[in-house]
Order: sequence, then C-alpha cells, then structure tokens
Amino acid sequence: MDKKWYVIHTYSGYESKVKSGMEERLRISGMTEKVAQILVPTEDVVEIKGGKKKISTRKYFPGYVMIEMEMDDDVWYVIKNTPKVTGFLGGTKPTPLDDTEVSRLLEQLRGESIPKPKFMFEKGEQVRVIDGPFTNFTGAIDEMNMDKGKVRVMVTIFGRATPVELEFPQVEKV
Repeated sequence: MDKKWYVIHTYSGYESKVKSGMEERLRISGMTEKVAQILVPTEDVVEIKGGKKKISTRKYFPGYVMIEMEMDDDVWYVIKNTPKVTGFLGGTKPTPLDDTEVSRLLEQLRGESIPKPKFMFEKGEQVRVIDGPFTNFTGAIDEMNMDKGKVRVMVTIFGRATPVELEFPQVEKV
C-alpha cells in the first residue's frame, strides 16, 4: 500500500510527547512498518535576551504533527487514541496532504542553515538598534538579506541618513 502524509491535531505544547507516544504505541501494536516517519516541523530562531544572542527552536505548526503512513483502520485507531491527540486534519475521514505541498515543506526544513530572526521586518519599518556600536539609534529598514541574516537600516547620524548593515538580532521593532 502507498504511504501518504497526514496531519494530526494535538494539544499545543505536547507535539514531541505525542510523537514519542505514537511511536511507542505503534511499536507495541506491531504496526511500525505502516509508518515511515513522524515529524514535528521546527526551525531555529535568533533573539536577544539580556544582551546575549540566543538561538531557540520554534515549531512551524504549533498543535500539529505530520505523519507519513499507510492509512487503515488499525493504524487510525492507534494514533487517534494516543494521549493528547485530538484527531486528524480532515475530520472523520483523514485527508492526505498534497504531494507538492509536502515536498515544498520538506525542502524548506532541509534548507535551514542560518537561524531566522524571531520577528520578521518589512521595508520602511521603524526599528531600534539594540546591540553593537549603534545601540539606541533608530531608523528605517532599507533592505533585508534573508540568506545572510542581515538587514540594512538607514539611521540618522549627524543629521544625515546613513546605511548600517546589521544582523537581525541586533534590531527590534519600535
């Protein structure tokens, strides 16, 4: 039978416990061969706390777990009755995810190398520099480079707008 991706709704904050609970229940039931993988999609984000750069992990979809499996009544029952699982996406008859959607998401997860900022910025948005030699200067976002994790801010120094290149964690929204 063909394995498809499904989304399981869980209690928010219990995604990892649900994953390990499902793996244990499937192992005990002898159904591990029907499940290819269980994913809790996460990304690394950077934030400044107490003047120090901190990398933390954030869930892409809080309250959801992805599972690649062969759908049948036995596996459905084991997963549906795992503690902290509220059900499958799609209601009483779980709906598999579109293959292109899944491949795009998996590619996005594999491509994570530079931690993303905890907050996203837009061009023209006012920000305050919170780290580095320009601390406490304010300015407008001029350009963002997501690949390098940098942002160019136009700050006013001696009455003139000057471009300053900073890392995402060095600025915060005003």
